[in-house]
Parts: sequence; structure tokens; C-alpha cells
Amino acid sequence: MSNDHGSTKGRPADPAKREAILAAASAAFFEHGFGGASIEQIAADANVSKVTVYNHFGDKRALFTAAVEEECSRLRTQFSIDDIGRRSLREHLTAIGTGMVAFLSRPEMVQFERRIAAETEKEPELGAVFLAAGPHRMKQAFARFIRQMCDAGTMQADDPDLAAEQFVSMCKGMGDLERRFGHPSDPVRIQARIAGAVDVFCCAYAAETP
Repeated sequence: MSNDHGSTKGRPADPAKREAILAAASAAFFEHGFGGASIEQIAADANVSKVTVYNHFGDKRALFTAAVEEECSRLRTQFSIDDIGRRSLREHLTAIGTGMVAFLSRPEMVQFERRIAAETEKEPELGAVFLAAGPHRMKQAFARFIRQMCDAGTMQADDPDLAAEQFVSMCKGMGDLERRFGHPSDPVRIQARIAGAVDVFCCAYAAETP
């Protein structure tokens, strides 16, 4: 078996098979957690062999990492300043906050985080893998966005990493904790929380009066 995450014995990987495996893996990990998901079932759901899964990803933990990264990549598209001339800082931040909260509020995501947290008690390394592949990569992407906005003269932030954490925390608020304990989401409150986070963030970091 190869551990090169994409090819075996010099042969190029099949992108379609890789995508199918990632889709099946994401569904399995969301539904069953890391321990409950099996390579056999993932391979069957992706209509490939176990050998193909291992050839593409090496082992289960690497597949888990790739699945989390793939899932989070959907949100990282928000961290772009390609349209900086057409969108204000407030518009950028509102889009980021709205997308992030919607992403984290999905029932399957809430369930997934609960299961991974429970599994981490028995296998601490799994928590480290999840944090590195998901939340930490997201923070890095947002901090990079903030640096770009600073370079463009739109923001002033001495510590972009801290600024990223502050904005995310304000947008999530108590809603993140409440969701984990089964409290229903309040769309009106969510939007008010995001709008408030944007207001505070702009007051703290906008280069000019927003």
C-alpha cells in the first residue's frame, strides 16, 4: 500500500474516485464518528475497494483528516478579498459570520462535534487531528484574510490571529454552546449576534470609521 495520499507505484490518482471516497468518508464520520466509521463501509459506499481507499489516503486517520479539511474548505471560500473593491469591510465580515454560523449550526455538524469530543476522551490524539484539520485551519485562513485587509489599508490589527478568534467568538456567542445541549436555534437572535459582532469588530479594527 502507498502512503502518498494520491498515487500508488507512480500511477496517477483517479480524481473521481478520490472525491467519491471523501464524500463517503464525510458521511460516515458525521454519522458514526471516527471509531464507528469503517474503511470497509466507506469503500462500499464509494463503490471502490479497500485497497483503493488505502492507496489514496494511507490510513483511516489520514482519511479523517482529508474529510475534515474537505468539509471546511467550503467555508474558506469566504476568506477572499478578490472583490475588495466591490465589497466593504462590513459586507465581507457579515458574509463570513453568516456563512460560519450556518456551517457550524447544521445538525450533522453539531452531532459530529459531540461525537469527536467524546471520542477524544479515550483518544486525545484524535482531538488534535480534528483541531488541526478543521478549526485551526479555519482560523489560519481568517487570520490571513485579516492580514490581507490590513495590507490593503482597510483594517489595523497588530495580532490577526487574536482578532480572528475574537470575531468568531462573538458570532458564535452562547448560541454555539446552546446548540450542543439541544437548545433550538433562534434565527433572529443569530442575525442580531452577527450584526453586533461586525459592529464591535469594525469599531476595534477598521482603519477608517465604518
